[in-house]
Amino acid sequence: MIARGNVPYGTSRPYNNLLRLLSAGDFALIEPHLAREEAEAGNLLYNPGDNVDTVHFPCGPSLASFMVPNEDGRDVETILVGREGAVGGIVSQGYLPAYTRITVKFGGPFMRLQVRKLEAAKLKSATLRNVFARYADCLLAQIFQATACNAIHSIEQRTAKWIISAMERTNREDVVPLTHEQLATLLGVGRSYTSRVIQTFKAEGVLETRRGSILIRNREALRIRACRCNESVKNHFEEVLRGVYPTKETQNR
Repeated sequence: MIARGNVPYGTSRPYNNLLRLLSAGDFALIEPHLAREEAEAGNLLYNPGDNVDTVHFPCGPSLASFMVPNEDGRDVETILVGREGAVGGIVSQGYLPAYTRITVKFGGPFMRLQVRKLEAAKLKSATLRNVFARYADCLLAQIFQATACNAIHSIEQRTAKWIISAMERTNREDVVPLTHEQLATLLGVGRSYTSRVIQTFKAEGVLETRRGSILIRNREALRIRACRCNESVKNHFEEVLRGVYPTKETQNR
């Protein structure tokens, strides 16, 4: 269930790095139209074929996930989007049917903005258009990298990559609220494959499992086991939208 309401801003902006990147003038164009929603894990934002009329900005540790339905009934997750970005109407500029299913991966605060309000604001500001155009480029880079990753990297490498990707977007240092089943969906494999990899990582002292979460014991060992896809995406973000991708330095911006 998504609980919605107005947001008392005060002098601070929502905890979304993309929104915080905007100049004061550009943010003022959309601020009156932003609304807060509290979403729970598993909440549906879009189904394939839905009209995309709202942009959702994950805030803080919240995460959204792009999922592609397949003919066997399984959904395969392609990318995660956290406080570095937004989902809905970014590439298509809205009013076109959604191709993927977009769900809430980790619950928490989101900001929502009607696409028509964002498009109206873009017409008033070239710099606002530029920021969202650059973010659309970064979003596509994530998708391209995910496609390549799924084709060439092992389940072990991709498991470590997804755990790190989720960890970087949460406020807690070493605990990631991922279940075996959620991780299997991210990898596009059966739960038994994921469980075997997790058991190997546990035996090597890399991590432990708790009910509904993963505790990282050795961050460096996890990074050694991961492919470099996260790094490629982060490097592109830094070149195109410096300071937006979640890092320790941007956690308290």
